[in-house]
Amino acid sequence: MRSRFDAAFAQLPASLQAALPPLLADDHFPAMLRAREVETLKHQTGLDDDALAFALLPLAAACARAAISNFNVGAVARGVSGNLYFGANMEFAGSTMQQTVHAEQSAITHAWMRGEKGLASITVNYTPCGHCRQFMNELNSGVKLQINLPGRKPATLGDYLPDSFGPRDLAIETLLLDEMDHGYAAEGDEINQAAIVAANRSHAPYSKAPAGVALALKDGNIIAGSYAENAAFNPSLPPLQAALNLLSLSGYEYADIQRAVLAELADAPLTQWDATVATLKALGCQNIDRTLLA
Repeated sequence: MRSRFDAAFAQLPASLQAALPPLLADDHFPAMLRAREVETLKHQTGLDDDALAFALLPLAAACARAAISNFNVGAVARGVSGNLYFGANMEFAGSTMQQTVHAEQSAITHAWMRGEKGLASITVNYTPCGHCRQFMNELNSGVKLQINLPGRKPATLGDYLPDSFGPRDLAIETLLLDEMDHGYAAEGDEINQAAIVAANRSHAPYSKAPAGVALALKDGNIIAGSYAENAAFNPSLPPLQAALNLLSLSGYEYADIQRAVLAELADAPLTQWDATVATLKALGCQNIDRTLLA
């Protein structure tokens, strides 16, 4: 079992401690449980969907990279597929505070990057901040998304974000987690192609500036992230953060990154390049390229 989970494991119910080790044996456990694994765990532990998500929160929080705050927050998103996706806060020492990924953003983006088509609920160990409530409002589940917090009755995003403003107020029809393909041809080597594919999946209805980042790792794997915009602009999540989030949740270190490629439009009204380079260099990656989409 990965050492990152050692301290958290003792906080789990005994039945879950007995059932989980085979699933956590991989050094790069993907920080998600597939629907069939969820059903098996529910049968073995007697926990229902919500109780299982609550019980898994210590493991999700153990994935945090809280280098600045030293305050771990965990989240578990349940997809309409039945899969469970971990999320945790991600902070980047040496970069700006604005590059931080909140736990709810982490779990949601994790689900999106794994191909989830919609969320049924999100379980968090602390009340979602306003930033995260606005980020969640971009989802195709909208204000009906169920939010579960310790010691409180289940509520919806609408309860936490009354009189909301979001994509529907701007007549946006394709929402976050809906299928999207911007149609750019995937060209170049494998990592360039991965960055372009990630850009094609971007949710960028406000700037019309899709972008994707691909990270080539020492073990030969490639991890990619797509850009997710928000109607309120500031809660938008850059593509690098989506990729770094998936990297960390999968048990990799920043030192495992050998090369990074950003794919973005040549004539976009905004650019991800400067922030991408600054954050990657702060994390020790110097081999950074850009592919311009036309």
